[in-house]
This record gives sequence, structure tokens and C-alpha cells, in this order.
Amino acid sequence: MRAVIASRPGLPEVLALVDRPRPVAAPGEVVVRVEAAGVNRADLSQRAGNYPPPPGASDVLGLECAGEIVELGEGVHDRQLGEKVCALLPAGGYAEFVAVPAGQVAPVPAGLSMIEAAAVMETAATVWSNVFWVGRLDRGDTLLVHGGSSGIGTMAIQLAAAAGATVVTTAGTEEKLEACRTLGAALAINYRESDFVAEMRARGLEADVILDLVGASYLRRNVEVLAADGRLVVIGLQGGATAELDLGALLVRRASVTATSLRARPLPEKAMIVRGTVEHVWPLLESGAVRPIVHQTFDLADAAEAHRVLERSDHIGKVVLTP
Repeated sequence: MRAVIASRPGLPEVLALVDRPRPVAAPGEVVVRVEAAGVNRADLSQRAGNYPPPPGASDVLGLECAGEIVELGEGVHDRQLGEKVCALLPAGGYAEFVAVPAGQVAPVPAGLSMIEAAAVMETAATVWSNVFWVGRLDRGDTLLVHGGSSGIGTMAIQLAAAAGATVVTTAGTEEKLEACRTLGAALAINYRESDFVAEMRARGLEADVILDLVGASYLRRNVEVLAADGRLVVIGLQGGATAELDLGALLVRRASVTATSLRARPLPEKAMIVRGTVEHVWPLLESGAVRPIVHQTFDLADAAEAHRVLERSDHIGKVVLTP
């Protein structure tokens, strides 16, 4: 089969299209013939040498895909050959076939194309597990999500708005801000021109939950806008990994800071997250209340260009590869 790997740590040019043996389903796994694979910022970190795959995982990039089950491993009884599924992967999505634990696949939501399905699992599972499970977002709460025009951001805005929360978001251009408003953001702030702390305070807003992909450079200001009993959930480090934390500010607010990663979770936890995502998010996708936003598709051989699009940050929503 064809697959994409990083031949060495570096820029997008290090991505190489190679031939690899087709994977075989181990006990508890299925093999999926990949019809489309989502591209995530974590893939860029792995390519640069900063986010290695878990021990024993493939060096083929890719954390999510959609396709058809073509092989069942020993002990798999709740999946069917020929079933159309989307999958949360430890690695391996940038390929024509991928083996994945059966607990991390789910039926394609009714009404979605395979390209749309490939753009759903990583974002939906990330948002559901971090905003609703860890962050405990509830109706009437205010969610601040940074990077609102990203794949995760566009999903978070829609899911939070559908849950009855007020959504505040940041983005870097008027086009992206307008996209965020269209998806349900009550307030969209241009982080290049305005301070989100000042903008929220001017409107009397505090965040019950913050979903942060930036990390260190936003830590102090994130804490400043937390409401009493607020929850800051850090899932990315685009702005660095080290910053000083004012514990006094947390104490006054009775607030909490949590840093989480989906890829590193044990298999039973990942399976639980997939089940929860299907239970809570799939009905919204199937009703049309929430929709995956796909910016652009590329052939598998053009994975390097897909990475350049993400690095330029001129996209809105997800970028998808099609083998």
C-alpha cells in the first residue's frame, strides 16, 4: 500500500510517499480501507520531531480516517465487514489501509460524505472529551475557545452553541471571525488587533470553560477571564510550554487548570471517549445541527502541501487527504 511518513524531522518537504505492507488485524482490531484521512496540527508536530507516536504505533502519520472495514481481528464481534466507519487512530491514517482497535471506530454519521466523516472523529472526540467531560460545560455557561476557525474551533463553537452555551472565540482575520459568528459564536475577537481580556470585560463576560490550543503565552490572560469555579483546559502548545502561573488568581476564583492529550490515553479511555462522542455528537451531525467544515482536500501524494496550508493558518475548518 501507499503511505506517507516523515523521512526525518523537518519541514513539509521531509514527507515521503512510500510503499508499506498492508497491515493485518491483530486481536481486537479491524483493518480499514481508507477513503479519506483528516490532517491535524498534531501531525505537523510529529513531522517536526516534537510529537512521537505512542510506543508500538506505526510511523505513518495520521490520527483519523474514514473508510470501509475489510478485515476483522480475532474477538471482534460488534463490527461488520463492509461497514463504513470513521476511526480515531494512534497513527497510520495517511495510507491506503490502517489497523485500528475496534473500540475506536464508529459508524459514519448518516448524511455525511466520507470526506466529511474523515474530518469529524478527532475534532469531535477532542471537543466532547475536553469541553463537556473534563470542562463540564453546561447550558448557560460561557465558553472561550481560542483558534475558533480551526478544525477543533469550528467543532467546539457549534457543539457549545447547540448545548445552550454562550461562545466567545478568537481568530486572526475578519473572514475567520465572520465564519465563527456564522457557526454560532456570540463574540468573535481579532487577536491581532484586540486583547481578548479587555474585550470580554467590556461586555461583562467571564469564561466558565476555556479550550486553549495556545498554551504558555495565553496562560496569564486566560486565568484573568476565568469565572468563579472556571475550568481552563489546555490541549495545545502553539504559544509555548512554560509560563508562570499565578496560584493566587486561581485561589480567588476557585478555578482549575487541566492539560490533556487524547493520543496518549489508554485504549479503554479512548474507547469510552469514542462511545461518548457517538452518543452525544452523532445525533447533532445527523440532524444537521452541527456540520464538519472542510476547507480543502488533497491527494495522499500532496500531503506536504496539506501541511503547508495548516502552517500558513489561512484555512477555516479541516484539511483532508484522499488516497
